[in-house]
Amino acid sequence: MNTTKLVYWICQVLGWGCYSGIGLWFATRQAGWRPSIVIGYTLFFCYSIALTHLLSRRIQSHRWLSLPLGRAFPRLAGGSVAVGAVQTLLVVGVSAALEGRLGAFGQAGTVLAAWLGITVATSIWTVLYVAYQARLHALRFQLALREAELRALEAQIKPHFLFNCLNTIRGMIVEDAAQAQDMITRLANILRYNLQHDRAHTVPLARELEVVSDYLALESVRFENRLRVSLDIAPEAAQSLVPAMLLQTLVENAVKHGIATLPEGGDLVIRAALEQGAVAIRVENSGHLVEPRPGSTRIGLNNARERLRILYGERATLRLESGDHGRVTATVLIPKSA
Repeated sequence: MNTTKLVYWICQVLGWGCYSGIGLWFATRQAGWRPSIVIGYTLFFCYSIALTHLLSRRIQSHRWLSLPLGRAFPRLAGGSVAVGAVQTLLVVGVSAALEGRLGAFGQAGTVLAAWLGITVATSIWTVLYVAYQARLHALRFQLALREAELRALEAQIKPHFLFNCLNTIRGMIVEDAAQAQDMITRLANILRYNLQHDRAHTVPLARELEVVSDYLALESVRFENRLRVSLDIAPEAAQSLVPAMLLQTLVENAVKHGIATLPEGGDLVIRAALEQGAVAIRVENSGHLVEPRPGSTRIGLNNARERLRILYGERATLRLESGDHGRVTATVLIPKSA
């Protein structure tokens, strides 16, 4: 049973349980504690849940909530009145069967009062059910928009990364065919990873590092000794879930905007650790922070920030800072509990 259905049934039991319990308390105050009264209200509790559940099924199967208000209201009101009438008939019938006589229900005024009270309770149930369904619909709509936006961002980053890698391989085909073949194999690994994580937006950091290793192997061919890589990954951080392709985006940004701009190349350091309930990932590279060139979209970092926002809201951050000795550090903090 999913959470939505569980909440629905809990509300059913609590709502009609409270209503039946209050009715039982008043009845025993007036007529004393008799088994017939307890049995009658227990049965009322059971068939009230059953009848309102049938009403909810009717609402869903005939899509009353998707109708214009002018058409939905009469149906909802009529359904509440009909269920209230059936509940009242059962109350009268069960009471007569248990007591052996109609008693107070032999008077039309008493039956009418009971019907009005039960119908009001059922109408309140209908209003609450409609409000609950409207809230669920709004949440599902928001989740659908969030999912669509995230898929669009992921689709955006893949061609960006693919074109960069293909340009690197193209330059190697004539110079070293064997090495170009190895680069194509590594690129295939990365593309396979993209396909595998397509349904899961987060992956273990250790898996992300494997793909980054393939990417850095591709770039090492182009930069040779100008690219010096080191890793410092805490074992407990390696199993933490992070957005897929996030680390690769940070590493690619560090290579493209940092090391590639330096004639002598530079160092690239990837660190990850758990810090105060969050996964801290730092990508440090040689270079300096510079203003984006005119026309530059900075698609990688903007994409990474947007995906973090969609997945974690304000709980995740991405900062790009310039440090001492010609170093730039991209720091990502991701809540461990997410």
